Amino acid sequence: MEVWLGLEIHAWVIKKGLDSNTHLRSALMDFYEDCLGSEHAEALFDEMTVRDPFLFKKVIALSTRSGTWYKNLILLKEMHSSGFKADNITIARVLQACGRLEALREGAQIHGYAMRSGAAFDLLVCNSLISMYSKNSVVEKAGKVFELMRDRSSASWNSLLSGYTLNGFLDEAWKLFDRMSLSNMKPDLVTWNCLISGEFLHGSMNGALMVLRMMQSKGFKPNSSSMTRVLQTISDSGSLELGKEVHGYVMRNGHADDIYIGTSLVDMYLKCGSLSSARKVFDGIEGRNTFTWNCLIKGYAYNGLFDEALELLMQMEKEGIKPDLTTWNGVISGYSMKGLFKQALVLIRRLRTIGLTPNVVSWTAIISGCCQSGNNEESLLLLREMQKEHVKPNAATIASLLRACAGLAFLGKGQELHCLAIQKGLDEDIFVSTALIDMYSKSGSLRNARHVFKKASSKSLVSWNTMLVSLATHGLGEEAISLFHEMCNSGIRPDGITFTALLSACRHSGLITEGWKYFDAMKSDYNVNPTMEHYACMVDLLGRGGYLDEAWEFIKNMPLEPDAGVWGALLRACKAHKNLELAETAARKLFRLEPLNSGNYLLMMDLYALENRWEDVENLRETMNVVGVTDRYGWSWIQINQKVHVFYVNEESFLDMGEIYFELFQLVSEARKLGYVPDICCVVQNVEGEEKEKILLSHTEKLAVTYGLIHADRSAPIRVIKNARICSDCHTLMKYISRIRDRKISLRDGRRFHHFEDGKCSCNDYW
Repeated sequence: MEVWLGLEIHAWVIKKGLDSNTHLRSALMDFYEDCLGSEHAEALFDEMTVRDPFLFKKVIALSTRSGTWYKNLILLKEMHSSGFKADNITIARVLQACGRLEALREGAQIHGYAMRSGAAFDLLVCNSLISMYSKNSVVEKAGKVFELMRDRSSASWNSLLSGYTLNGFLDEAWKLFDRMSLSNMKPDLVTWNCLISGEFLHGSMNGALMVLRMMQSKGFKPNSSSMTRVLQTISDSGSLELGKEVHGYVMRNGHADDIYIGTSLVDMYLKCGSLSSARKVFDGIEGRNTFTWNCLIKGYAYNGLFDEALELLMQMEKEGIKPDLTTWNGVISGYSMKGLFKQALVLIRRLRTIGLTPNVVSWTAIISGCCQSGNNEESLLLLREMQKEHVKPNAATIASLLRACAGLAFLGKGQELHCLAIQKGLDEDIFVSTALIDMYSKSGSLRNARHVFKKASSKSLVSWNTMLVSLATHGLGEEAISLFHEMCNSGIRPDGITFTALLSACRHSGLITEGWKYFDAMKSDYNVNPTMEHYACMVDLLGRGGYLDEAWEFIKNMPLEPDAGVWGALLRACKAHKNLELAETAARKLFRLEPLNSGNYLLMMDLYALENRWEDVENLRETMNVVGVTDRYGWSWIQINQKVHVFYVNEESFLDMGEIYFELFQLVSEARKLGYVPDICCVVQNVEGEEKEKILLSHTEKLAVTYGLIHADRSAPIRVIKNARICSDCHTLMKYISRIRDRKISLRDGRRFHHFEDGKCSCNDYW
């Protein structure tokens, strides 16, 4: 009734010719916004032939409330074209839109407009500028605005602090916090929540809890925002016991009825693997909203409990809450993560029958799920299906597809996706640029990975870590160390993954002194506790360098119980340096920890074969049969003209295998003239020398490289992927082949890259 009355009044205003009155127009816009929605109020403004600054200010405020950020930019342009000057409040609102849209160029232009109009030192405008630059990852400019301010409010300090934490500059954030504490402006609850968010974004559970304790000691009681961030940090760490402690704190301090904290608790228990606890918390939440239901349904789907997830969907509807597209997207993602992408695809197609249109999030969910479950080729095929439905990929879609290309080392397809990202203006997205670095690195093109990294306008901790891992995989230890220091100098605090990459770079390059230095500095200088992965890196570093006694002492003095990764590193080192006694000790541990891992048995068989202990080799083979160990089939593949050619151990399925072996015989013959001698120690079988040489010729990496020499374009390097470590004979022959055929050969084995050129390898024979 009130709506019709309002429409009648509007009609009366028009009849009386009063619709040109600014205040009446403003009142009518308020009416339409409150009763019919913001789009009707904006439509009324669009119909106005005569506009004034007051109405422009009104509609910009309206579009800010409704979140139609892009329209703010259009309205300011129209206002300026009409000859009207925007006031400080309007400028601040449009800057807010530039931050939300990550429209840096437009934001910088408005900054210039504010300077020309004299609004650049207004408190509200300055705060909006700090926020805008921070959200566009240009923290340096945000800091300059802050320093030039004549007056600062708590919002000014908090905006810059939030900018630092948002962009990973945690050390700068703490420095600003200390400076704030010493000023007349004391930290408030928002300040503390910013610091908790920073530790959360940095993935530091201990840091987030430290801030929580600090704020309590200063007399601040954590609110909903504080607790949800802490719970999210615990969720990412997977620490169930700590999550239970925080749950107890929530109960004792009267936060149990908070819907946001309740939902975060459900999410925490799900991510920590306790579905029963998540369900108990969920059942105890009053006034459950769509987000709470979606959280639990997604959790069940991600754990493969699809019947339970669908049952919850029906229960959700019975309670009067209609499942939305986000609900279904969670189930779709769950199916694809478990390798059931066909079921996920069926579900996407069924959505239209219940009145929902699959969007880019739906398709990205299935593509991302396929990547996570290792079905990389299927995820690339799904892109075609998505495009047939006229759904345009977004940054998350392209990042997921690039991860699939990285897993497959599909350089050509990855380059196509890079072009697509550039066309859509998504190449500067931090997730896309990081995925590009990873894709190029894993596809053997480190030069392009470096280029993307250097070109990226903003770099997160993940970006730096990805580049460090890339350098480590390619055996560039000194460059990785240099990049690590550059990262620290830029204000990014390293985490555990950073040190795993750094130690891996040291071990691949034989930098033992440097490895010790950074391992010792982890805890003392960077407050990062070494994990089992770091200990395994150190054992590998020492063992590979020939310091087996030191590696053994290091293991015995570890504060953690050594796992298979640590013993495996020792066993590989023993094999490299032919230390059978210590190898048997490591093998006994591994056979107990990983009784079905064929790799451990094969390493010991190699060692026994080197010592001509063929009876022990046969005993191990018999043990594998008794235990039920399946020998992992080796393979190598090469991609030529968008087609992948796979070579398996003991399988000659290629029609032109005769041509491949003929070319390989020729290469071996030419290599022998240059000094190549087959390394028959790489053959475990107890046969004669000539037979061992024939077996060496069947190694899959040799066949793949030879096939590439026959069929690949001469201008392109040969790129081969192998699922296990390259043997010493193949490594030696590849060096000769690169010289004989004057071709670059890039081979990625199970641990690192080898780039062969002109008779040399990038690893300098240290692998």
